[in-house]
Amino acid sequence: MSTVLRLSDVSKSYGNFQAVKSLGFEVQRGQICGFLGPNGAGKTSSIRMILGLQAATSGSIEILGADDGRKVRDRIGFLPEERGLYKKMTPVEAIAYLGSLKGLPASEGRKRARDMLEQMGLGDSQKKKMKDLSKGMAQKVQLIASVVHQPEFVILDEPFSGLDPMNQQGLEAMIRSLAENGATVLFSTHVMQHAERLCDKVVLLARGQKAFEGTVEQARATSPRFLEINGALDLKSVAALPGISGFEQVEQHGDVFSIKARLAPDAEVQQTLRTAFMSNMDVRSFALREPSLHDAFIALTGANPDDDQRHKTDAAVTETAR
Repeated sequence: MSTVLRLSDVSKSYGNFQAVKSLGFEVQRGQICGFLGPNGAGKTSSIRMILGLQAATSGSIEILGADDGRKVRDRIGFLPEERGLYKKMTPVEAIAYLGSLKGLPASEGRKRARDMLEQMGLGDSQKKKMKDLSKGMAQKVQLIASVVHQPEFVILDEPFSGLDPMNQQGLEAMIRSLAENGATVLFSTHVMQHAERLCDKVVLLARGQKAFEGTVEQARATSPRFLEINGALDLKSVAALPGISGFEQVEQHGDVFSIKARLAPDAEVQQTLRTAFMSNMDVRSFALREPSLHDAFIALTGANPDDDQRHKTDAAVTETAR
C-alpha cells in the first residue's frame, strides 16, 4: 500500500485561537478513512489545509505525492460541507459543468452524468431543475459531481448532514462503491455509526488534537465491555464473579436488581456466567454489551461526538480572523 495522504505536525491558528494542534496521520491507497469528531473539533479546517484552500500555520502536508493540494486538484474529488449547485441547471448540466472544471470534456461529462444518475436512481430527475429536487436528491447529485472525473482521492466533509435515514444508507452505498472502484476516501463526520459501518481506519479528533488513529476494532478495544445482569441478586456475590471489575450502574426494583457490570479486558464471559449459575444465583437475564465506536470516542476524548455545543465554529473563527 502506498501513502496517499500524510500530515506531519500540522497546526492552524486564527489569531489567538488554535483550531488544529500538531496533527499527524496517514491514509493509505484504497482505504476508507473516517475523520471523526464533534462539531468544532477542527475537521473542516484540516480538510481546507489538505486541499490547499488555506495554509497551515506550521507542519507539512503531502497529498498524492505533492506538497500542495492545488497541484493535484484534478486528481481529487471534494464534497464540501456547505452544499451549493446552480439552481436553474439540470443535474446533467451541473455535473458536466463541475466535471469540466477538472478537465473532463463536456460531452463525456454529460454521458457520465446520465449513466451515474441512472445508477443512483435519479434517472427520472435528469431534466428537472436543481431547485426542484429534494435535499437528498440534490446531495446525491453534488456527490456525483464531485467524482464524475473519476478522482483517485475523494474527500467528503460531513456528507451525511441533514439526510434522512434512507438517503444516508444510499450515500453509504456510494462511498463503498467508490472504494471498490479503486478510490481512496476520507470523510469527516460526527456521527460514529457511519464510520463504524464503513471505515477501514479512523482518526479521532477532539479540541483540535488527534486522540486516536487506527482501525475501528482497535478503537473499540480502548473502551470496556459490559455485562448486563438482572435477577434477585446479591451485589457482593456479583462483584466477586470472575471477570467483573466493577459496577457502572445498579438499579433496584423490589428484590430484583438490574446491574451493568464492567468486564476486565481479559474476561471470559462464559466463565463469568458459568460461575454465577453454579453458585445458584437467581440470574433471570443477561446480555453482553460490546463497546461501540461512540463509546470508544467518549473513553478516548472525554467528549460526546453528538454534542453540537461549541465555543467557536470553524466558520466563526474564520470570520473573526478576517
